[in-house]
Amino acid sequence: MEDRFDRRPWGSYTILDEGPEYKVKRIEVLPQKRLSYQKHARRSEHWFIVRGTAKVTLNGVEMLVECGEAVDIPVGTAHRVENPHGELDLVFIETQTGDYFGEDDIVRLEDDFGRSES
Repeated sequence: MEDRFDRRPWGSYTILDEGPEYKVKRIEVLPQKRLSYQKHARRSEHWFIVRGTAKVTLNGVEMLVECGEAVDIPVGTAHRVENPHGELDLVFIETQTGDYFGEDDIVRLEDDFGRSES
């Protein structure tokens, strides 16, 4: 099993629970940072915002998702989350469902940290 906590250039995540068909993470995004614009072939995701406001991009369409709101990301959907706030960390709970959750199921379309594959 992978480490429960991982620090990234954009913030960090903690794995809260996992099983053969799901994984649940608590994700923190630092102010003015964003994750890579990516998609997955074998999992969908559900994001529930618990602190801050998320700027979410789904297949090129941007939207703001407020604390207490959620967004669903179907398999194959290009997606990105960003913390547009200048002071507070964005915190959300990510529930992944599918049959595989490895890092090699991430196709990075754009990335601020040099990890893009395109």
